[in-house]
Amino acid sequence: MADNALADKIGELGTSLASIKEQVGNLGADFTAKLAATGETSAELKTKVDKALTELGEATTRVSELEKRAARERDVVESEGMDLGDHLVASESFKSTDKSGGWRGAIRVGVDRADITSGNTTVGAGRSAGTSLVPGARVPGIVTPPNRQLTIRDLIAPGQTASSSVEYVKETGFTNNARPVTEGATKPKSDLTFNLFTTPVRTIAHIFKASRQIMDDAPALASYINARGTYGLKYVEETQLLNGNGTGQNLNGILPQATAFAPAFNATGETAIDRVRLALLQVILAEYPASGIVLNPIDWARIELTKDSEGRYIVGNAQSPIGPTLWGLPVVQTQAMAAGEFLTGAFNLGAQIFDRMGVEVLLSTENSDDFEKNMMTLRIEERLALAVYRPEAFVTGDIDTITTAA
Repeated sequence: MADNALADKIGELGTSLASIKEQVGNLGADFTAKLAATGETSAELKTKVDKALTELGEATTRVSELEKRAARERDVVESEGMDLGDHLVASESFKSTDKSGGWRGAIRVGVDRADITSGNTTVGAGRSAGTSLVPGARVPGIVTPPNRQLTIRDLIAPGQTASSSVEYVKETGFTNNARPVTEGATKPKSDLTFNLFTTPVRTIAHIFKASRQIMDDAPALASYINARGTYGLKYVEETQLLNGNGTGQNLNGILPQATAFAPAFNATGETAIDRVRLALLQVILAEYPASGIVLNPIDWARIELTKDSEGRYIVGNAQSPIGPTLWGLPVVQTQAMAAGEFLTGAFNLGAQIFDRMGVEVLLSTENSDDFEKNMMTLRIEERLALAVYRPEAFVTGDIDTITTAA
């Protein structure tokens, strides 16, 4: 019944299309005749011609769409009940292959998975067999765990490299003999010494395994895996930038190289805020202007909640739209920093990140036995180096005297 109705519609449109074509032909003849006779045509005739051409285009498009729809419906009817072998034999690849003379080779035929299997997929522990990640209807999106805000990279000067290591020349000694001299006297000689330092490029990477079916049937899940994989990479990167010990494949992070807190003087009734200020002074005395402060969120909350004798907040302001700052510098809160400790310094001058390769996401079906098991391997990785030019430009220590005593 549906096929007959569709055929009737195509027939009606075909008749209408023929009528419109005849009308366009007549108008075209009039247009050509008047143009030849007078060298111009009336605005009314131009309007009629434009209208007829528009109707012709619309009718032609509608007929084409209906014919395509009819073809699709015929394909559905013809493919009902076909198994994989039927699809193979009916494929154009199979039909066009010369099978005489002992044919050998391979043909790839794509078939809608619904024609092959309707089996469900089990993913991960805690998900029972027979439940599907590709239901008929689902609330959009995936409920994600909270992500740590990553900010250490934003403090450090960025850079690029095309090598497996980064070399830089560092001044290691300066004997300054400059002094006032009398006219004609021999000028004093000063000395500079340099040394070549190398920091290697390190790779941070991990892989995920996923079935071919789930990656094809749940594209949102594939995107989610990519996003989580990238976050996992950055999570480790932040820890490495701060705490990497430089052994094995670890970066040589800032904290292991930073200078220990050694205040120029002891403040009366010293608080955590006082200690940070004295650390900033230590950086300044090393001839570097500090550009940021790194604290664990717990320690920053304690500082923000510090009150004066009248119960007024000294640092914190619950209604301030300005981000965390202390002594005029931005405060970075990260759990990559151990509670009870602080780090401050000239992040923009004393260190630099060199990206050898940004975050790269690759997918393969030919890893190990993935082809046999219809699995996919996702590899997510990045390559970078960290150069700490001046360890004295960074100062670290305990955030307060109570922590020190403990």
